[in-house]
Amino acid sequence: MSSLLRKIFFWRRRGPNDTHWKIAEIAPDEVMIDSSNLGDFDTTQLEGRLEKPISKFILYSIGGIFLIMATVFLVQAWNLQVTHGEEYKTRSENNLLRPVPIFAGRGVITDRKGALLAWNAPLDNLEVSGNATSSDDIASTRQYATSTGLSHVLGYVQYPSKDKNGFYYQDDFEGVDGVEKYFNKELQGVNGSRLVEVDARGQIMSENVVRPPEQGKNITLSIDSGVQSALYANIKDIADRVGFTGGAGVIMDVRTGEIIALTSYPEYSSQVMSDRSDVARVKAMLTNTNLPFLNRAVDGLYTPGSIVKPYMALAVLTENIIDPSKILYTTGSISIQNPYDPTKSTLFKDWRNNGALDIRHALAVSSDAYFYIVSGGYENQKGIGIVKIDKYMRLFGLGELMPESFVQGKAGVIPSPEWKKDTFKEDWYLGNTYHTSIGQYGFQVTAVQMVRAVAALANNGNLLVPDILKKENSNTEKVITDIPLKNYTVVREGLRLAVTDGITKVLNAPYTEVSAKTGTAELGVSKEKVNSWVTGFWPYNDPKYAFALILEKGSVHNIVGAAVAMRQQLDWMNSHTPEYFK
Repeated sequence: MSSLLRKIFFWRRRGPNDTHWKIAEIAPDEVMIDSSNLGDFDTTQLEGRLEKPISKFILYSIGGIFLIMATVFLVQAWNLQVTHGEEYKTRSENNLLRPVPIFAGRGVITDRKGALLAWNAPLDNLEVSGNATSSDDIASTRQYATSTGLSHVLGYVQYPSKDKNGFYYQDDFEGVDGVEKYFNKELQGVNGSRLVEVDARGQIMSENVVRPPEQGKNITLSIDSGVQSALYANIKDIADRVGFTGGAGVIMDVRTGEIIALTSYPEYSSQVMSDRSDVARVKAMLTNTNLPFLNRAVDGLYTPGSIVKPYMALAVLTENIIDPSKILYTTGSISIQNPYDPTKSTLFKDWRNNGALDIRHALAVSSDAYFYIVSGGYENQKGIGIVKIDKYMRLFGLGELMPESFVQGKAGVIPSPEWKKDTFKEDWYLGNTYHTSIGQYGFQVTAVQMVRAVAALANNGNLLVPDILKKENSNTEKVITDIPLKNYTVVREGLRLAVTDGITKVLNAPYTEVSAKTGTAELGVSKEKVNSWVTGFWPYNDPKYAFALILEKGSVHNIVGAAVAMRQQLDWMNSHTPEYFK
């Protein structure tokens, strides 16, 4: 019986031609595995193992996943095709149309005589750094006059720029400095627009102008580019020859406030900074320790020295501190007893012993001792005092922020008890008044402030707002009515005397009558460095033009300074632009 249990009987044929069936026995192991090949199974590859059927749970799970995916796909398809179909269709069509700016031509800048200073030149090959635009969209580049001395007035521009995808994030020429920046809105114009149709590869299929560009406005400056370039060259010549680190100069019409020349040395290059193609030169200018980007005429604050003495003279005459004909006897210094220790005294020296002086001759020889005495008082002569000094200096715009203009610049400093208390936490002393009266101590001014102050002195108290644009009428901030006209006359006589018989004889030119005041401002504790100033106007009898020049940080031992640079300038103008002396 056990042998029968080990066998299963199946019907089978004996051969292919056999039509008879018989019962044959097959062992169970012959059904489940190939027993004849049992030794050749690779069990690591699952050979020779019983197969197990897939469970219903797994089948249902896989089916569910596919069902969920199909549902999500159908919902999203419905959302794209039905719910938002029109919106996406419109967006897709718009993607084929790309708006491209048509850059407006920037306004042309000319000087007062019509000479081109900044203009648009046809594009040859624009190569600029960063993500700046390519030549495909820009029809012209900004070009500047090659004359030196103009960069701080003109400034420069930054070209339109694209992002990495080719879209403009800056679609205008932007003024970065100078007139290009200050009058950017007027010069810029209004860009136009064209609609470009592109295919899937970004190739242009067609284009149409939607809005034409509007040209920027042209600007005529009050600057005479020839006079300005010569002024720059003369400042540079003296600075390089005798060792000043920089300088600035301004020439202004005392009737209108028009600036004829305004230059600063050293300067950068407007062309190089706009193109940005010469990376080495751009880097050299940006890292230059002599600060070529500082507009010294407008933003440079300098100790003025003796060029404030004319305004001191107007103050003491107006306050009746001294009669213009009164003589003060100077000995080269004054000595002030220490109020806390009678055995000690402080000596305030003049630059030399100038002897007996009235106010005209005090201006002519630039006596420090004379102005010490009338400012703070000495022995029997009373002084005007620091409060009144502050008042009169501010009448002429010193220590004050100029009204909004291209040359507004900085306010500067007039030393005062309040300023000293805030700055040094100390009380004010008589010696501080003395030093303030000759433009030392903490006194700071700009060249533009000084040129309009001397212009107000020349035109009897009309304090102008300097203007860089050519015009016919003056722009007056205020008329100084506190000072009698006779006092202006006295001071102008003193400044003319300085040129004919005083310390400014270098400006005694044969072709015009110049009135002037020089100043040498000592710097630092060692006083080995000085600023050299000259201010003045011409002609003496009918003033038309005022000037102010500053050369900074030269040796105290120099005998050549700003006055020599101005004489060279006047000589150049007499030869090349004689109309300024008629």
